[in-house]
Amino acid sequence: MKKGTQLLLIPLLVAGMLPLLTALFVRRDHRTPHFLEDEAYRAQVYEDLEEKKQALPRGDLFAALSDDSLSVYEREALAFLYAYMPIGDITDYPSSYYLENLRLTERTRAEMPWGKKISDELYRHFVLPIRVNNENLDDARQAFHAELKSRVQGLSMKDAILEVNHWCHEKVVYRPSDARTSSPMATVKTAYGRCGEESTFAVAALRSVGIPARQVYTPRWAHTDDNHAWVEAWADGQWYFMGACEPEPVLNLGWFNAPASRGMLMHTKVFGRYDGPEEVMTRTPNYTEINVIDHYAPSAKATVSVTDGDGQPAAGAKVEFKVYNYAEFYTVATKQADAAGQASLTAGKGDMLVWASRGGKFGFAKLSFGKQTELNITLNHQEGDSISADIDIVPPPETAQLPVVTPEQRAENDRRLAHEDSIRNAYVGTFPDSARIEEFVDGLKTELGTRYGKHLRKLLHGYLVDARGNYDTMERFIKEADAQGKLLKGTSLLKIISEKDRRDVGYEVLMDHFTHTDESDEYSCFLSYIACTDVPYFNITNILGPRISTEALTPYKSFFQAKFSQTEIDTFQLNPQALVKWVADSIQIDKANNSQHIPISPIGVWKARVADERSRDIFFVALARSMNIPTFIRDTDGKVMYFERTDVPSIMPFRSVEVDFNTQKAIEPSMAFYHFYENGKALSIRDDRLKYYSKFTISKIENGSPRLMEADGVEGYLENHPSLSEGYYVIVSGTRLASGSVLAHLSAFTLKNEKASGSVIDHTKVPFTLRPSGEQVAVIGSFDSESLFTPVDKVGQAFDASSSLLPRQSLLQTCGRGYFVVGILGSGQEPTNHALRDIAALKADLEKWGRKMVLLFPDEAQCRKFQLSEFPPLPSTIVYGIDTDGIHAQIAEAMKLTKGGSLPVFIIADTFNRVVFVSQGYTIGLGEQLMKVVRGL
Repeated sequence: MKKGTQLLLIPLLVAGMLPLLTALFVRRDHRTPHFLEDEAYRAQVYEDLEEKKQALPRGDLFAALSDDSLSVYEREALAFLYAYMPIGDITDYPSSYYLENLRLTERTRAEMPWGKKISDELYRHFVLPIRVNNENLDDARQAFHAELKSRVQGLSMKDAILEVNHWCHEKVVYRPSDARTSSPMATVKTAYGRCGEESTFAVAALRSVGIPARQVYTPRWAHTDDNHAWVEAWADGQWYFMGACEPEPVLNLGWFNAPASRGMLMHTKVFGRYDGPEEVMTRTPNYTEINVIDHYAPSAKATVSVTDGDGQPAAGAKVEFKVYNYAEFYTVATKQADAAGQASLTAGKGDMLVWASRGGKFGFAKLSFGKQTELNITLNHQEGDSISADIDIVPPPETAQLPVVTPEQRAENDRRLAHEDSIRNAYVGTFPDSARIEEFVDGLKTELGTRYGKHLRKLLHGYLVDARGNYDTMERFIKEADAQGKLLKGTSLLKIISEKDRRDVGYEVLMDHFTHTDESDEYSCFLSYIACTDVPYFNITNILGPRISTEALTPYKSFFQAKFSQTEIDTFQLNPQALVKWVADSIQIDKANNSQHIPISPIGVWKARVADERSRDIFFVALARSMNIPTFIRDTDGKVMYFERTDVPSIMPFRSVEVDFNTQKAIEPSMAFYHFYENGKALSIRDDRLKYYSKFTISKIENGSPRLMEADGVEGYLENHPSLSEGYYVIVSGTRLASGSVLAHLSAFTLKNEKASGSVIDHTKVPFTLRPSGEQVAVIGSFDSESLFTPVDKVGQAFDASSSLLPRQSLLQTCGRGYFVVGILGSGQEPTNHALRDIAALKADLEKWGRKMVLLFPDEAQCRKFQLSEFPPLPSTIVYGIDTDGIHAQIAEAMKLTKGGSLPVFIIADTFNRVVFVSQGYTIGLGEQLMKVVRGL
């Protein structure tokens, strides 16, 4: 067995012990045989279960509930789970999976000393459910229980919670990644995850030892861009919070105490029908969403009254409560107006925008919680209206109160953190290094000696690094592709999937799409193109690629190819609209029973013949790709598209077609073009203010409600290639101030696909307004505070890497939470010398400020060249280092500085990745400029 496999987790071995764990199950001594002891609640569960059965009549999906071998307790527990599962959890996982987890969880309740303290309600909603968020389900409960059981035995509940979080830190550390949530076991295998993955993992770990736990999140911060997720765990009658995989000496302490005190809303989704003490925000067929803002910040309740154009209550109106974040008004809560046209919400004492709509009519207004208890909105707008409004948004003030931590507690916690880092790093150290990867690549037999060889070698090396703990799967797949003489095709497949996919994709998935993508088709000629360039080619990506959206990757191609005859496949290839009709006629849309919008697998949709619209779209794309029809979902607006051959292949071999499942008619995409104008003058697409998600966003009004035009997969597209489908849009722009307040502007425009004279395309003139900040400090860009550099303990002298270069670390590790200065210096250069002398003149002020200043040299040579003795005493808060990881390039890219331009470069930024000051090159009075900004923070 490999050393890395041993260190990864005993859990990977335990997964195979599931039957043994099941056999060891001992039911606790119940007063009654019921899982649902309350008769009224039991009746409600079975009523909801019956509705679910009626919604999913095909596929014999509920057969397990009729198993005569089940006890009454087991049958009721499974009934509870099946009544409220999202559709995909029913179609994509066998009933035995839930029964085995149920039995282990009940045995754990009987074994753990706190089992008797936990009420049936807490157990039902916060221990038994396996799903935490939208992750792929796995065998984490069995695996984690095996490692944690003995570790928490004999501890109090509070100490057990802290201990579980220390264990989590041994396995996983924070690193940002894409929006798909990896499963707990995949997160452990990778050894890092973003906050949503860390908290999903930590909740799974806590529940594995019978501790009630839930993932809490602020969907968007109010005072800065981004969001965050963490964990609440129940102990001895109270809920406590902690940062997942970020152990502190005590509960209710994390780096986010202060920002959470400025939050507008924190909430969590509770599995099933839940009637706890918290405010209920939403009830769905799958979960109850509750508001826990009172745990973190002062709050206030407000009621919104919505009226129509005649002044009558707008019963049933959709009421969206929105927080400004990433340059949009993001919906953090949605309510439906009651018969009196009213909807209420409790939130932090700051500002939101409230948007109400019904029947295509809409209205909006700012609501200041804590200052207003009532707000009136009239539905006085409709598509086509001219709208222009300035909106000043003020977030709640900081009110954090931290629990007491003694120096002894802090020292012991720091000692444990260092030890846990060493355990995790030992596991990460088992991942293949460059030498091991080169040896593996050198052993491949085909195509590396061709003209593609050098590029293939580089790609494969990168993909094996990406794989981290999944490298054995990647190596196995690459070997098989090589053995078949199809290494180019295999590399193309690995290029198409994401970095995260390479970390957790299964061998059977890769082989399914590798083996069952037809090579006889002319599309195969593009394999070399995609393998040897950095530009993906649509036909290969949209046929060979297994990923469609954020669904779990599955081996669906062989499955679907076996379900249709070759004659049927040929028919669909020649006429993709026939496949559109088949899907529209065969799949029933269910908008209710997949409330979390977790994609149902394509095979799951096939089984049930029922899906939400998004899962139906994914199913269609999977079906089409299985038949070699290039198909995808457009990033900006979520439209399903396919490519079909034209009659003039020499001029335009393919044309794109938009799918409409309602009319079942082929739609030629009709794009309208626009250009931003300010005071009658066209803005350059290179204007620094045209930064999507940073300075502005665009949303399309659909039935009176705005829907954001996404640009995640096409960075820069909406700024540099301004075109969208026809329709009515709103543009939101904003200037974020250092205080967290926002000077926002909202306006509306209509896009039509019109031509001016001849064939010249007419661009719609869209007014662009970005309100100036005045004298206040404004956020002018973003910079990743997790960026790495190499600290040095000696400057201006000869040194070797082993004695003077310290381990690489992030700016966040060096500076802690808050603002910091980063400078890139040019040793011996006059502009740098001026800047450092200016900084020395403000030494006392900068030291009083107390924040770190990280001054970096472009390379070791410049570091050796630098003579500190040539300057007056500089602030003691300075940390010197070498820019080994491209911080200068990141700053230049983020702030649109001249690449390779003059040094020095200075920024003031914070650990929320906000930049509030930038300077490049020769600047007189830099110290005064820095302090002016510092005083304004």
